[in-house]
Amino acid sequence: MKILLVEDSEDNRILIQSYLKKTSHQVDIAVNGREAVEKFKANRYDMIFMDMHMPLMDGYEATRRIKADPALKDIPIIVVTSYALSGDEGKARDAGCDAY
Repeated sequence: MKILLVEDSEDNRILIQSYLKKTSHQVDIAVNGREAVEKFKANRYDMIFMDMHMPLMDGYEATRRIKADPALKDIPIIVVTSYALSGDEGKARDAGCDAY
């Protein structure tokens, strides 16, 4: 499985990436939402793990842009965050995320 991990925190990226690589998945990295949208349009991924609070473009906007493309809308986007606030799950699902 080819996965795009979108996370601005280096510590979180290392932790999540090491776990996913143990399961033999190919993992590419984006460090903000803008880079995620660019990489996702240029490559074919089976799944995205998306942080929601990032610079340049947050995960909510990146998710909306990816899900707006009919060719990409069925790719699962799963929220990963170390900074969750009340109401964030609803906002993430409204943006198009499939799991939180």
